[in-house]
Amino acid sequence: MTELYSIKDVARIFALQDSRLRYWMQTGFVGPTVRKGGRFYYTFSDLVSVKVAKDLLAAGLSLQKVRKNLASLKLALPEDATPAARLRICSDGETIVAVKDDIAFEPATGQVVMAFNLPALAGHVAEIMALPRARVTETEGEGVPESIDPDRTEANDGSIAYRRFIDGCAAEDSGDLDRARHRYLEALELQPSLAAARTNLGNLLYRTGDLEAARVAYELALDHEPGQPEARYNLGNLLEDLGETELAIAELRRVCATAPEFADAHYNLGLLLAKVGGTGQARRHLERYLELDTQSEWSGRAREYLGALAA
Repeated sequence: MTELYSIKDVARIFALQDSRLRYWMQTGFVGPTVRKGGRFYYTFSDLVSVKVAKDLLAAGLSLQKVRKNLASLKLALPEDATPAARLRICSDGETIVAVKDDIAFEPATGQVVMAFNLPALAGHVAEIMALPRARVTETEGEGVPESIDPDRTEANDGSIAYRRFIDGCAAEDSGDLDRARHRYLEALELQPSLAAARTNLGNLLYRTGDLEAARVAYELALDHEPGQPEARYNLGNLLEDLGETELAIAELRRVCATAPEFADAHYNLGLLLAKVGGTGQARRHLERYLELDTQSEWSGRAREYLGALAA
């Protein structure tokens, strides 16, 4: 059976705040790939990606370069990347490779900025998971281990803007939408390039029916972070609501191309393609959705649509 890890587990393993892990997941940077019982879980391969992201950011690489390295990791990491696999992950900041422990690795630049082997990572994971869980505070959602100092978080250098953003997320989760909107606006006033805050603000505007303002928020988020799948996905859905179906399809195609594991994008794109007569392509995207999501209510609907397309 595949070992699965919660956000709390991963926060303990890598000494990260769980709020930062949620931020990474929310922005499509790096996150869990298994959804079970309505919650997301990390596999061991996901842990490898988290470690790569953390180490490269600590080495001073830009977010864009780290994204490129994570994309390369998916190609370099074999399917049998289990805790026992004798593999070493190395990067020079431009490229990333997975090699056997007994094979020397020398990046083209001659400078290794990150390297670790999977058995050693597995040992660290097992050691941390065997320790008693740190007491957590009850006022911060799922809680943050007390041993992690919020002032030391690497995310946005612990900026006030990022803290306002996280507070907005917490307010939104609790249903206090007015406070959430206020916090997102505060975050953007302090840091206009904080794309995730613009996306969340767009979501609030979308929910309240202010579609034009939501569209502006999503487009500004993508100006600052073109690779963010959530903003593009929501923009695609909004464009469909505005009757701009072709533009909506174009945006959802980009999401599926750049974030192929974004299940909901495949689902919505499949429906839109069916609507305009692209039956074959619609079927492929709905089938891809079912590969990614086999248990939810929406998977049942996807099967119904596939059946209707085949009739």
